[in-house]
Amino acid sequence: MKHLDEYRDPVLARRLLAELRTTATRPWALMEVCGGQTHTIVRQGIDELLPAGVRMVHGPGCPVCVTPLETVDRAIAIAARPGVVFTSYGDMLRVPGTTGDLLGVKARGGDVRVVYTPLDAVRIARENPDKQVVFFAVGFETTAPANAMAVLHAARTGVRNFSALVSHVLVPPAITALLDAPDNEVQAFLAAGHVCAVMGWTEYEPIAARYRVPIVVTGFEPLDLLEGILMAVRQLEEGRAEVENQYARAVRRSGNTTAQDVVRRVFRVTDRTWRGVGPIPASGLALAPEFADFDAETRFAVGEVTAREAPECIAGDILRGTRVPTDCTAYGRACAPRNPLGAPMVSSEGTCAAFHNAGRGLEFR
Repeated sequence: MKHLDEYRDPVLARRLLAELRTTATRPWALMEVCGGQTHTIVRQGIDELLPAGVRMVHGPGCPVCVTPLETVDRAIAIAARPGVVFTSYGDMLRVPGTTGDLLGVKARGGDVRVVYTPLDAVRIARENPDKQVVFFAVGFETTAPANAMAVLHAARTGVRNFSALVSHVLVPPAITALLDAPDNEVQAFLAAGHVCAVMGWTEYEPIAARYRVPIVVTGFEPLDLLEGILMAVRQLEEGRAEVENQYARAVRRSGNTTAQDVVRRVFRVTDRTWRGVGPIPASGLALAPEFADFDAETRFAVGEVTAREAPECIAGDILRGTRVPTDCTAYGRACAPRNPLGAPMVSSEGTCAAFHNAGRGLEFR
């Protein structure tokens, strides 16, 4: 298939791996901050083919996984209310809260629906004026423009029974938090190509300069990742710390300025708590004051939520990259895709799901 098979060419992959082996002369730790990249790396066994000492650390690149437990609990509480139609992408329905998930609310009779775009939620609200329709707006910068457009569309067309439960997170502050952590071992980053397609990479340049850490904007196919890893290792070996763009076919330095404008119009930067990581200043988006009427958290006033993670789940360590799924005693036993304890086993971008789907470590369980 044109524009796909060429990025999975095994001959080119072997050449990139051979060049990596001649380039790397010492141990290096690189982190990908994208769940889609994690799944490609694990599914294709890229991390197991790298030269000895070159190690991939799987970061908090799954937006479903880093959505705070308290926010999931609020979503469950809102979805359970009579007269509410709660909409979300499919992954969010199975993310465990303290006492259940959104799929459980649906099973008990709640009107919980999967949508494929936030504009579907606006349409449902318009068609059901006697209902309150809520869209669970989660994700990195990638999904923020579409969610912003949904709020703008509802405002312009007078759909006042639509609201959004917003839990957007931003990648650059998370990278900074990881680098500031006392146990940080990461020496270079692969930046998510889809995030940078929206935002560009200017936000990464001060990080690279301040921390002397290479950052390579990378795509999602096997050859994208191998080339991105090679570019990062070259920088490390040469003592450089720059932002480079491997994903030139989709990303420009300035990003998509039209998308950025709509995000700035609808959202404001705010502090955000990341599930498993903790509070990170200025790492999220919240609705701007002029769109406060569309804020589900305010509209429904759920109040104080006391959240509690499953004690045996080490999702926080997984998301920070300090441990891997096979370090977890519940992995493949008490925690599996059909009965997940933590979000990384639920989402199609979660590290635990990536390991489980690839059969990593299951032979010993």
